[in-house]
Amino acid sequence: MEQYTYDAIVVGSGISGGWAAKELCEKGLKVLMLERGRDFEHVSDYKTANLHPWEIHHRGRVPLEQKKHFPVIARGWALSEPVMDYWANEDDCPYTEIKPFTWWRSYQMGGRSILWGRQSYRWSDLDFEANKKDGHGIDWPIRYSDIKEWYDYVERFAGISGSIEGIPHLPDGQFLPPMDLNCVEKDVAQRLKAKYKGDRHLIIGRVANLTAPIPGRTQCQFRNRCWEGCPFGGYFSTQSSTLPAAKKTGNLTVRPYSIVTSVLYDKDRKKANGVEVLDAETNKTYRFGAKIVFLCASALNSTWVLFNSATDVWNGGLGSSSGELGHNVMDHHYNLGATGRVEGYEDKYYYGRRANGFYIPRFANINGDKRDYLRGFGYQGGASRTGWHREIAEMSIGQELKEAITEPGGWAIGATGFGEILPYHENRIQLDKTKKDKWGLPILAMDAELKENEMAMRKDIVQEMVNMLEAAGVKDISTYDSGHAMGHGIHEMGTARMGHDPKTSVLNKWNQVWDAKNVFVTDGACMTSSACQNPSLTYMALTARAADYAVSELKKGNL
Repeated sequence: MEQYTYDAIVVGSGISGGWAAKELCEKGLKVLMLERGRDFEHVSDYKTANLHPWEIHHRGRVPLEQKKHFPVIARGWALSEPVMDYWANEDDCPYTEIKPFTWWRSYQMGGRSILWGRQSYRWSDLDFEANKKDGHGIDWPIRYSDIKEWYDYVERFAGISGSIEGIPHLPDGQFLPPMDLNCVEKDVAQRLKAKYKGDRHLIIGRVANLTAPIPGRTQCQFRNRCWEGCPFGGYFSTQSSTLPAAKKTGNLTVRPYSIVTSVLYDKDRKKANGVEVLDAETNKTYRFGAKIVFLCASALNSTWVLFNSATDVWNGGLGSSSGELGHNVMDHHYNLGATGRVEGYEDKYYYGRRANGFYIPRFANINGDKRDYLRGFGYQGGASRTGWHREIAEMSIGQELKEAITEPGGWAIGATGFGEILPYHENRIQLDKTKKDKWGLPILAMDAELKENEMAMRKDIVQEMVNMLEAAGVKDISTYDSGHAMGHGIHEMGTARMGHDPKTSVLNKWNQVWDAKNVFVTDGACMTSSACQNPSLTYMALTARAADYAVSELKKGNL
């Protein structure tokens, strides 16, 4: 078994892993980044990004034969020819669903940072204090003041465009100029402001798309093809941003096709001393030594690594001494909302294909508002004119149809809700040791579901969207709720939560594993509650903060 040694090891190359590598490298550490999937180069590997839709082999559709091999991806909207190679091979990487669980995975360099929706919102003390105030879960060990400077730091580097709004529970940030709301969205925003006396806001989304160039990257081209990969570097990803910064230092080694099977634990020193890796191509095993380890493999996979680590000391794996490892799975529940038709504005259009929408921040259970459930939700949506595919019943074929579809159709507006899921101890993942993946490794079993609080919230999400659209004069409103299996929000959180007490949490306030202080977990696994805002910006801030602390402690000889 071959062994190599570095100052730090980063497991995973997605949003959190990219940030960990950048920060540790820039602070002078020799860093090994391990990615279980293939290498994936910025620009050259975005094979379809500069093709016209009609130049893509199946015009963007997925052949039935290929669809059969991606049953999980086929459950949602992500079944799209240009990105099928970006999703994990489900035949090779199965998992068990004790309860329905839709797990979207991308095993390649950059992970889901290529595919993410880029919505980037800060959390506030409304979120960090929620568990303590209503008694669900445990108290976060940090508050907004602990992370504010790190939000500032990562926003400046990543490039977040947005508007300054002064909303206390959705803090403003270090923004590039905002994208524009279109004319209908502006009209609806004003009507909502008047109707609800300033208590509800419809704002442009805060998004990791550049509205002005920054060093090494140019601004968004309004193509709205982000998830194919942006040749312009117009949005934040590992490839466009953190990886080039890390490589520039000369301190980074990247090793793809490297499945980290465990963290190596020294019982005498009560510290990790590296990781064990299975080469995904050769099945050869390697050991890599390091002074510190950052687990950033995505929420559920980081916990999978912990499950398989130090089992000679703890039956449940490294970090399991509290009994909380694998528990408190969270997500954001969505797949519901309302849409309607807007009259007028037929002489107005908009520029390009804006890779963003509007955002309606949380208004439930704050500022004196009281509902029959806890926490709250936000909405993401947009207004647009219908296109050539619209139904024109009286024109089914011929010249009149062609002439009709050369002009844009009427305006429509809609939004989908994103609701908070409480941290339930019984929502958990565990190892299914009866089944193996392609490499003979145990797989995860998912046992998590929405409960009464979320179901009550879902009814309110739909009704409140109808109320707002009616208040804005929208016509022919229709609603939808297609249900929600955990995981479908692609915001997996929990399973290795932060806390004040090693008896009730897996990590401390610096994202250190209580049982091994030189192991840090900074992806979604660390989250103690889920809020209702997209979480990726918080992962970035927590990772940069933890890396700064880790290097400081390393220099002091504490790690």
